Amino acid sequence: MALYAELHRHLGGSVVPRVLWRYFQRNQPDLAQPFDHYEAFEDFYTRPRNTLDEYLELHTLVEKVQTDETLPYFIYRLMRGAYVFENLAYLELRYTPYLRTPDHLSQLERIDRMADIVEVVGKASQMIEYPIVTSQILCMHSRLPYEVNKAIVELAAQMKPYVCGIDIAGGDGHYRERLDEYIHLYSYARSLGLNTTGHLYETTAGCYPELLPYLMRIGHGIQIPLLHPELLPQLARQGQCLEVCPTTYLKTGTLESIQQLKVVFDRCFEAGVDIAICTDNAGLHNVRLPFEYENLLTHDIIGFEQLQACQEAAFRHAFAWKHEQRPESILNDILRPELNLVG
Repeated sequence: MALYAELHRHLGGSVVPRVLWRYFQRNQPDLAQPFDHYEAFEDFYTRPRNTLDEYLELHTLVEKVQTDETLPYFIYRLMRGAYVFENLAYLELRYTPYLRTPDHLSQLERIDRMADIVEVVGKASQMIEYPIVTSQILCMHSRLPYEVNKAIVELAAQMKPYVCGIDIAGGDGHYRERLDEYIHLYSYARSLGLNTTGHLYETTAGCYPELLPYLMRIGHGIQIPLLHPELLPQLARQGQCLEVCPTTYLKTGTLESIQQLKVVFDRCFEAGVDIAICTDNAGLHNVRLPFEYENLLTHDIIGFEQLQACQEAAFRHAFAWKHEQRPESILNDILRPELNLVG
């Protein structure tokens, strides 16, 4: 039995269409009212968008309903699906806690409420019936002011039992004017001992080499092998890993064809740069991690040996996986203890 690690999944984009539709029907029918039937909603929710910014607007639809009261509902279904349908042994959930607090409160009040959100997500993710190692990545956001983003970094440092790292989200084309600010925040995060990743080099507008030294992993990063392959040796030396989410680039209009990813994988393997294959927004895409694997294989983007290397890289770069072995190896040790006998 293969068991997988998922390093890049957004809490907002993880809700599959059917679960979100049922929630709207039962609790907020006004949000379901514009659609005549479920199929119309699913088509709206999962269809490709023209740009990353247009695609990211869908997150606001879910963020509004993911409150401290409703998050356990959504997380239970997320974890159940991840365990039953995806064979996940490890899952990092990322989100911006500030955007799950009531928007009628003042900025300071919302900052104070963020810890409650992190605790709710942390407790709801720990399920005996669906044993998956989970942790959270807290996302700074390009739409939020410096004070809020700094508070997110500090909260991540304060809640390490639940949080394994920080990220920046909101579309990588929007960082330029505040780049010094983000560099300072990432430097601050590293000084606090935090693990770091960041949405970077996803689009052609999001190429910021100034941020690379502060990142342990790179969220997407596909424009590095596509447009800036001269940076790959640097990434290899620093042991940085790309979190590649194949379906995303077709949904956002970033790539025209999945075949374009062959260059990404080939150049990274040649340079010794690790790739973890991820889903990003499994609900928005209506896909699961094994489908991402199968799709890459079916389109001859990678072979089985490369797939296995990516799966191993995911565990190796997982911020909260504390074991030297993959879970299959641990199971083999249990099932065949005689293999561990010496002499």
